[in-house]
Amino acid sequence: MRLLQINSTINDGSTGRIAYQIGEMCIANGDESYIAFSGRYSENNNMVNTIRIGSKLDFYWHALVTRIFDRHGFGSIRATKKLLKQIDYIKPDIIHLHNLHGYFINIEILFNYLASTKIPIVWTLHDCWSFTGHCDHFEYIDCNKWQKSCHTCPQKSLYPASLIVDNSKENFVNKRRLFNSVDNLTIVPVSNWLNSKLKYSFLKNYSSKVIHNGIDLEVFRPRDHEFFVRNFHQQKKFILLGVASIWSKKKGFYEFIKLSRCLDENFVIVLVGVSSKLIKKLPKNIISIARISNQQELAKLYSSSDIYLNLTFEDTYPTTNLESIACGTPVITYKTGGSPESVEEGCGIIVNQGDIDSLVQKIKEIKNNGLPKISQESLRLIASDKFDKDINFVHYLNLYKSILGT
Repeated sequence: MRLLQINSTINDGSTGRIAYQIGEMCIANGDESYIAFSGRYSENNNMVNTIRIGSKLDFYWHALVTRIFDRHGFGSIRATKKLLKQIDYIKPDIIHLHNLHGYFINIEILFNYLASTKIPIVWTLHDCWSFTGHCDHFEYIDCNKWQKSCHTCPQKSLYPASLIVDNSKENFVNKRRLFNSVDNLTIVPVSNWLNSKLKYSFLKNYSSKVIHNGIDLEVFRPRDHEFFVRNFHQQKKFILLGVASIWSKKKGFYEFIKLSRCLDENFVIVLVGVSSKLIKKLPKNIISIARISNQQELAKLYSSSDIYLNLTFEDTYPTTNLESIACGTPVITYKTGGSPESVEEGCGIIVNQGDIDSLVQKIKEIKNNGLPKISQESLRLIASDKFDKDINFVHYLNLYKSILGT
């Protein structure tokens, strides 16, 4: 089997790592793997058969078209035409799509091509962008326009941001037309929550199969428990950890500030991935750490924390929950999107969005009494059973085989 994956990144961020790990598994299985990704990024990988889509100039031009005309996904014309020539040369048996947003590919050119071929398509949905006229998530503002027809987008100025034109209505119409033009398409939502949303979208007539994200349990495992003591002199403190690649109001940044006002000096909040701009807004009892790309170092942070807090207002199936549990640290998450799906198996606690009082109560209960029936060993067993990439991603290989009839 010859597999081609298309994603905005490779071996960077959760979707980039997922695509990379699926490719590794295919190679280990004796198959051929190709990954096409945005030319904006460096090839952060050791894998052969990678294809850069466009250049940094193509990326910035696509971003400019988006900023002015709200035409995200309709730039990168030259780069996409070049990719199609490479696809013709490779002749893949399966094309596996991931994130198609990110200013790197033209969805009209791509899907017109896919509709004209007989190549089976698998599309893993990591968010909601594929069935909206603009946004990648809509829970924060509780918008349901996507169920019928997007228009007058309340999130026009947010990713993928448009500063002038609101083209959400036309984008919605074009996406619906293009994404329904392919006959041999199987959709893979990464959570049951996202799958439930699909049933109300214009993609509802396609077959879907939920495959949860997996992580590398050799990397994310219990590690150095004295990291904060050694590096930040936080002896006898109860460590509360938050991790994000980009912090924002929707990611819960200001929830941590609210929380910090309700905790005494026995608690310390540590946020990873805070920008220099947002650092200025943090109170003194919150420690900020720059974004960490080294996964082993990130595993040390999880391992040396007492609780991982996911206070997001929008998410599909966050891998940070999985990483924390695999390192033996319980999770408290807001009841948001697919986030509770990884926590409801005895890995932590689910709290209603914005309920700071209940959040504080649960944190103090864990500090004083622990979590009944939850230990580092039990969390590790759950991670081995539920989150192992070598188990979860086999479902993709089985899906490919069933589609190809092999």
